[in-house]
Amino acid sequence: MTENAQQQPPAPDSELPTQYAPADVEGPLYERWVERGYFEADAKSEKPPYTIVIPPPNVTGSLHLGHAFQHTLMDALTRRKRMQGFESLWLPGMDHAGIATQNVVERELGKEGKSRHDLGREAFVERVWQWKDEYGGKILGQMRRLGDGVDWSRERFTMDEGLSQAVQTIFKRLYDDELIYRAERIINWCPRCLTAISDIEVEYQDDDGELVSMKYGEGDDTIVVATTRAETMLGDTAIAVHPEDERYKHLVGKLIKLPLTDRSIPVVADEHVDPEFGTGAVKVTPAHDPNDFAIGQRHDLEALTVMDERGVITVHGPFEGLDRFEARSAIVAALRADGRIVAEKRPYVHSVGHCSRCKTTIEPRLSMQWWVKVAPLAKAAGDAVRDGRVKIHPQEMEKRYFDWVDNLHDWCISRQLWWGHRIPVWYGPDGEVVCVGPDEEPPSGEGWTQDSDVLDTWFSSGLWPFSTLGWPEQTPDLKKFYTTDVLLTGHDIIFFWVARMMMFGLYAMDGEVPFKTIALTGLVRDQFGKKMSKSSGTAVDPLDWMNAYGSDAVRFTLARGANPGTDVPIGEDWVQASRNFANKIWNATRFALMNGATIEGDLPPAEKLSATDRWILSRLNKTVSQVDALYDDFQFAKLSDALYHFAWDEVFDWYVELSKTTFMAGGEPAKVSSRVLGEVLDVTLKLLHPIVPFVTETLWTTLTGGESIVIADWPKDSGFRDTAAEREIETLQQVITEVRRFRADQGLQPGQRVPARLTLDGTALAPHEAAIRQLLRLQPEGDAFAATATLPVAGATVALDLSGTIDIAAERKRLAKDLAAAEKEKAQATAKLGNEAFLAKAPDNVVDKIRGRLTKADEDIARIKNQLDSLPEA
Repeated sequence: MTENAQQQPPAPDSELPTQYAPADVEGPLYERWVERGYFEADAKSEKPPYTIVIPPPNVTGSLHLGHAFQHTLMDALTRRKRMQGFESLWLPGMDHAGIATQNVVERELGKEGKSRHDLGREAFVERVWQWKDEYGGKILGQMRRLGDGVDWSRERFTMDEGLSQAVQTIFKRLYDDELIYRAERIINWCPRCLTAISDIEVEYQDDDGELVSMKYGEGDDTIVVATTRAETMLGDTAIAVHPEDERYKHLVGKLIKLPLTDRSIPVVADEHVDPEFGTGAVKVTPAHDPNDFAIGQRHDLEALTVMDERGVITVHGPFEGLDRFEARSAIVAALRADGRIVAEKRPYVHSVGHCSRCKTTIEPRLSMQWWVKVAPLAKAAGDAVRDGRVKIHPQEMEKRYFDWVDNLHDWCISRQLWWGHRIPVWYGPDGEVVCVGPDEEPPSGEGWTQDSDVLDTWFSSGLWPFSTLGWPEQTPDLKKFYTTDVLLTGHDIIFFWVARMMMFGLYAMDGEVPFKTIALTGLVRDQFGKKMSKSSGTAVDPLDWMNAYGSDAVRFTLARGANPGTDVPIGEDWVQASRNFANKIWNATRFALMNGATIEGDLPPAEKLSATDRWILSRLNKTVSQVDALYDDFQFAKLSDALYHFAWDEVFDWYVELSKTTFMAGGEPAKVSSRVLGEVLDVTLKLLHPIVPFVTETLWTTLTGGESIVIADWPKDSGFRDTAAEREIETLQQVITEVRRFRADQGLQPGQRVPARLTLDGTALAPHEAAIRQLLRLQPEGDAFAATATLPVAGATVALDLSGTIDIAAERKRLAKDLAAAEKEKAQATAKLGNEAFLAKAPDNVVDKIRGRLTKADEDIARIKNQLDSLPEA
């Protein structure tokens, strides 16, 4: 451990250091929370439950900004609910990540000159477990660094014993209910990972390819087809045309010679063919294209596999042994030499599927695989949202959900890997097929073998909301904490994970939904709204920012950008600003403590409070109510912004500053304001805690002497409102703001003192004269006072003696120049808005912009004229 990491955070009642140093505080403070069990949920508790399960990160993964973003929001939700008196469970864990983890370990073996086949299945799986124990789960430590308040005592792994039992149980039930079956179909095959992958694990991108038109047959029986995958022509078993296409009616049913081979193939009529596209004729390769496979089934065509699992051609002498891309060039060359090429287009940009993990071009391949029959499961998942049992937030995301679940194809769940949950099916010597449940003994004896495939990773993670709570056993955890309350996740994995959890949860839990609300977030982008990437140098390791600015700063930045369902731009300067906010909280609390801020005793009654005290308490209660409403609507950006402006602007910049004169005067008013300031800080720190937990914990325990803000009560709106005090302080703010602006316009330094005469009689500002003078650096007027500038503001008058401070003639000349520029801007905007031809053609946003310019010009003119009027003649 580093020296800083060994330091203990400040104990309650200790004096705060002059500066906040996150590195000295965050690590030890988090470990103290964990040791004291604050994040552990009790299934026996009488408190109402509140449950969130973490989207399980891959065991191979490390914390990226997307994780930090979603974890911040989930942590904020559970911390708040814990403070509100709920038995909050935020359950952590990891996914075994079948393909990704197997790839990592295979690469390690490759460095030793070995492959998994050199070890054999059992030894290889043992090697993966060793890797997992030694190197996997790095992200769990990084979650602690971020401050994730998860219940580590309930940490789960998709390959642990309990979850493996859940996987085998649901497979058996689905199999017995005829919702799992084995069939030969076209699947997405990765020649690099050597496994099937599902549709949602295929990434499509535009690649430069080629479009080759080639001639089949001879004479009157000639027909031209086009393809981007010429190598598959070796597996063609038909040519298809539309039944109504007059050009080819004479060919339907005939056999046509397939070039480069000794085979002839039929011409079939199929309505799938678009007669308007290309030549209106398509080659049919049932073993290497999903659409062709469907045509083949309709016309009872043979499916010829012409490539092996690595994408190497396995047929036809001259091309046998060539890689698929090598074969493509060789076959086109051979066709060209034979006079069969009619046209070639290069480059031909088209969408090509790639493996989402290794980026290899996907190969459609006919293969025997295990499938889930999704129709009844998907219907139930759609109905749960339609009938309101599950809410999707924001609601406009429902369409994307329905578009997916209403059009789901059967799910290929088998993977040709060794790392994962092995399919619990045994095959006998005489063709027997036996599916074995977790409490059943598999068949044994000569000739019995277990299926070699493992299940898709998403099969086990689809059980996550209930398998992590002990299902299929009826555990106290399952009874207490299922249904979970919120699934908070990115909108990009509705298809991967959300729909699967909905299908499996409703099926396994007898119609009980896995979660009440699906809160969908956007994705983290760079400050310009573009996708972060290592290649462009815009990818950010959140740990670097945490080390530089503190975890609270990163968390607050992410939360402040979190509008539901929309992407989150983030830049380092924004994190710096959040660090400044944390420092502001720290410094303001230090000031408050030095001036006796306390939470001891009851708040004084309203009649003993100053207008400033009543104003801040009224604003405080409105903020509590506002923040609660925004939390319940998952409006993290808005609630963070509301807290930022309340804390910084109203508490620290106004209330603390206005109270300084009271504290300096001492006496009973100072004691009252000290108690009010303590109350405001107590509540403000609690409101901020779920998002910025570390700095608020340190400050709150010092302020209150309480054990921990983690287990403190969440603030409630007391109902106290004082609109009169709010109006009074708003008027005071207006006066101070206007005079400050005037001082700045005159070039006065912020700390420069100026003699002034205040006329406040008859206004609500009279009790605030001392505060006004203190905040505006205004001296008493003195015997030689001469008003050189008079400012009427909000019913009051502030007369300033600027003699010897500014050059009146130069100032009038500068203001006159500014006035002329503002009047010119007004004239130009007025002319445009009076031009009917312009208004008819200009977009609404352009017209609105010009109206805004006109409004600003009017404001500037009024302000400058007021300044000129306040200055004496030079």
